[in-house]
Amino acid sequence: MPENPTILLDEPSIKRAVSRLAHEIIERNPDLESYVFVGIRSRGVPFANRLAAKVRELGGREIPVGSIDISLYRDDVDRPSERIEATSADVPFSIDQRVVCLVDDVLATGRTLRVALDVLSGLGRLRAVQVAVLVDRGKREVPIRADYVGYNVDEGEERRVHVRVRELDGADEVALR
Repeated sequence: MPENPTILLDEPSIKRAVSRLAHEIIERNPDLESYVFVGIRSRGVPFANRLAAKVRELGGREIPVGSIDISLYRDDVDRPSERIEATSADVPFSIDQRVVCLVDDVLATGRTLRVALDVLSGLGRLRAVQVAVLVDRGKREVPIRADYVGYNVDEGEERRVHVRVRELDGADEVALR
């Protein structure tokens, strides 16, 4: 019998996390002139848009938002021969010499971010890359870390992190299932 989900973040908690992350981004990057957000589809894109809106509200600066879509990436792929590639990038601005903040909902193994970095390097020469995630799951397989984290899950936790966003799912929630 499946275990009942444990709610880690509800809608108000997610709003607070996004606000806190936006404050941290502004503090760490006082000159946001060259800053851009790139959300990783699917649920990283709504968070990138929310962060951009909160930074605009708090810092008075409009931050461009793009997105990348990485197909064939799944945490449950057991065959290393499976290819991971980008199917599309919607980045309607130059990323040359810009600070790109990659945004995703959950950071676990680090494979998604590794691929996203490869995709970004094909789009231009970045000044720097920062990473913002709503949830850091731990359990890394590659040496990648987030610069901004909304919530950390105990690495010993075995249940899967499930994120719902109102833009795609009709509600905001992070749960362990």
